[in-house]
This record gives sequence, C-alpha cells and structure tokens, in this order.
Amino acid sequence: MSSEMLCLQIITEAGNARSKYVEAIQEAKANRYDACNELLKQGNEAYAKGHRIHADLLNQEAGGNKAELDLLLVHAEDQLMSAESFKILCSEFLDIYRRFDAVEKG
Repeated sequence: MSSEMLCLQIITEAGNARSKYVEAIQEAKANRYDACNELLKQGNEAYAKGHRIHADLLNQEAGGNKAELDLLLVHAEDQLMSAESFKILCSEFLDIYRRFDAVEKG
C-alpha cells in the first residue's frame, strides 16, 4: 500500500477516535455511562489502528525504505497527536463526571 494511502488511513482513524472521545464525554455528562464506555472503547480501537499504521511506517523507514516528508504525512501525524490529546482529556473528564455523580448520589 502506498504511503499516501497509509497516511489517509491514519487521518481517518485519528478522526474517528477523536469523535468517539468527544461523544463519550457527552454521554458521561448525561450520566449514560454504558454508552460512554462503549464509545471510549471504540475510540481506543480507532486510535490503536492509527497508531499501528504509523508504527508500520516508522518500521519501514527503519528498514531502509525512507519516507518522503510531505504535508500529508505531517498532517497524519498531527491528527494522531490530536487524537492522543483528546484521549487523555477524555479520561480526565470522565473521572471528573464520575466523581460529580458520586457526590450527588452520596
């Protein structure tokens, strides 16, 4: 598969992950933790797919198949880092919402 197609797959998976993380936060805000947990799982799966593709590109380069640094690759890596940031923030928000809910019920 071409490096352009791999970059597009990274962008797609990172975008899917980011969307699922935002949706998970919205579900937690509405006290729907079953849906929240499912969206978080889906986000993690999409993020992992994008990360694996990126790792494959790195392994190809380490094996001597130099990747051409172009805007598409830079964009793919930016999207992957953005998804990672959303993943971290999602985890923090979910923890806060769960604590709020525990206090309200307590």
